[in-house]
Amino acid sequence: MRAILDIFTIVAVVAGAFFFLAGTVGLLRFPDTFTRAHALTKADNLGLGLVVIGLLPQMDGVMAGLKLVLVWLMVLLASATVSQLIARAARRGGSDGGKS
Repeated sequence: MRAILDIFTIVAVVAGAFFFLAGTVGLLRFPDTFTRAHALTKADNLGLGLVVIGLLPQMDGVMAGLKLVLVWLMVLLASATVSQLIARAARRGGSDGGKS
């Protein structure tokens, strides 16, 4: 049973790392601020979710697992808030979103 949980952890963490990588590629390659923020927040939130889900079976107790989930939820909230602030600032500044 432990081997199955270890395999699940490896698969979920690798999938999460893939989404982190995809978000980074989106940040570097998309043309404007709005699409970059969208790609980065979506991919990073999903990536962190997969990493947390993968690490949950490895936790020693329920409290440690709840801490991981709480960190994930806080990052979701912070990510949504910051992306909204960045988008509003880009829009108010009359920016073309980073196009040159």
